[in-house]
Amino acid sequence: MADLRSKAHEADVTVWVGKSGIESVVDELDDQLDDRDVVKVKFLRSSRGGTTTEELAEDLRDAVSADLVETRGNTAVYAR
Repeated sequence: MADLRSKAHEADVTVWVGKSGIESVVDELDDQLDDRDVVKVKFLRSSRGGTTTEELAEDLRDAVSADLVETRGNTAVYAR
């Protein structure tokens, strides 16, 4: 897990979740996880509504069957 966290630190955000919600990025995240060790996702303010970043991150994790490496601020890191 520490190895994934260090890779996540180096990674750039490549998926942004906005007002369309997590459903709009499920396929994109799934594709990126097939090609990369870790994928960093940023949850924009418009995506959160009345929920927390952690709740959204867990919902997205379940939708793509991935591991949630960590959440920090409004960013989450996923791996398979």
